[in-house]
Amino acid sequence: MLFEQLPALILFAFTATFTPGPNNMMLMASGANVGFMRTLPHMLGVTLGFGIMLFLVGIGAAGIFHTFPILHPILKWLCLSYLVYLAIKIATSQSKITTGDYQPMTFHAAALFQWVNPKGWSMALTAVSLYNPSASIQGLLWTAAIFIVINIPSGTTWIFAGKQISNVLSKPAHLLWFNYAMAFLLVASTLPMIL
Repeated sequence: MLFEQLPALILFAFTATFTPGPNNMMLMASGANVGFMRTLPHMLGVTLGFGIMLFLVGIGAAGIFHTFPILHPILKWLCLSYLVYLAIKIATSQSKITTGDYQPMTFHAAALFQWVNPKGWSMALTAVSLYNPSASIQGLLWTAAIFIVINIPSGTTWIFAGKQISNVLSKPAHLLWFNYAMAFLLVASTLPMIL
């Protein structure tokens, strides 16, 4: 990677990770339901999982789509199906006040989730093609490292936003409607990438 591209890459990573998407909607919902500490493994899974995914996409996964273009729409529909499943789980989770059944995503699940996240694929393919056109390993390492570093304040912000909202959600009915809204936004956030 040329260091002249570094400011543009940082701006892209900042914008891409701070804007709403499936990861951020789930982090916000988790922060509202169980707080920062219980959501931390989820956030770290997103952070490291996306960095690893970006690196591997840069090494060769993009070539697979070029060789087998039919895989791209199949992956999109599988991703959407999984996100709908996650949205249903969020929407149907009971209030922490009544049953405490909300389960935040684990580190491993969040890391693996990056592979079915349409926004993640879009971000990774864009970052690799725009900011590492020479396909160098050093460029991929820099790109992945920048996303990992910027994902930490981004994820933290979304978790704390959810935690702050939880003060308003002290009533089970309010939390239920919040979970419905987060489930809807989770699916809606993927539509631009799917369509």
